Amino acid sequence: MRVLVSGGAGYIGSHTVVQLVAAGHEVLVVDSFVNAKPSVVGRIEGITGQHLPVHAFDLTDKDKTERLFASERIDAVIHFAGLKAVGESVAMPLEYYTNNLESTLSLVRAMLRHDVRKLVFSSSATVYGTDQDGATEDRTTFATNPYGWTKVMQEQILRDIGAADPTLRIALLRYFNPVGAHVSGTIGEDPQGIPNNLVPYLAQVAVGRRDQLDVFGDDYPTRDGTGERDYIHVEDLAAGHLAALHRIGTMDEPVATWNLGTGRPTSVLEMVAAFGRAVGRELPYRIVPRRPGDIAVSYADPSRAEAELGWRATRSVDDMCADTWRWQQANPQGYPDA
Repeated sequence: MRVLVSGGAGYIGSHTVVQLVAAGHEVLVVDSFVNAKPSVVGRIEGITGQHLPVHAFDLTDKDKTERLFASERIDAVIHFAGLKAVGESVAMPLEYYTNNLESTLSLVRAMLRHDVRKLVFSSSATVYGTDQDGATEDRTTFATNPYGWTKVMQEQILRDIGAADPTLRIALLRYFNPVGAHVSGTIGEDPQGIPNNLVPYLAQVAVGRRDQLDVFGDDYPTRDGTGERDYIHVEDLAAGHLAALHRIGTMDEPVATWNLGTGRPTSVLEMVAAFGRAVGRELPYRIVPRRPGDIAVSYADPSRAEAELGWRATRSVDDMCADTWRWQQANPQGYPDA
């Protein structure tokens, strides 16, 4: 297929593009480069050995989105593009609702106008709100922050559109905590500013960009008192998107939802220890008070994806840390700006 990947220069998008090309698909990318750097494109081309057509604009621009679909043959879309920081969404709710909802509406409108019927949508475990302990796809969705609500709303929009046009085939993929990097060490996670997530922060501590890790609370009702999360290797996650893309072509219903996770929670301190093993030394951390809004445990029940997509995560926490460390060592300051 000829697949448009929105946000294809981003962390998950770039790894998915590599796997799409390896699977024999033709890929084109649209990315505003708000959360990504143009230099990632050359890295993807270096891994795949193929030129990657890139359209640099924001999908909220309806005219440019329409011109893209009018000028390119597109068989399917994988939609990653969107603003994604929980804390920032609380401070900037209007920007999050505007960007994330309008970009999806603009994209789907162009798809319908040009008879593109297949869409894989990047959703999130945040749609389970505070009910993320062994989450199954049939749980009621809600959110605790504007970013999460944009995912809940986008899912509902896509379900309603699918109900109105049953020729569409839409996959809603809810995933938890992506980490890791391509085995080559040439593409990986490059957060802008101070990392919001544990593993990229640990990587920056290990490479000397941060002094130590703050562990937010050690009094949760968990194995060691720290929060537990379902970490999934970005390569496993990318493979899940390919599995969903291939499956929707044979679905009877217009919309299906799948969790992508390992089903195994790992605590903050367990992840600190695993990253220390990858680096070869203990990493400094301190215990600080809990963050408001953090929950004790979050992990997926991925059994539906295994049964219906033939997909499951295969890489371990130690694999995730080793690959992250390889990326961070090779790119201590992340991607170059140019």
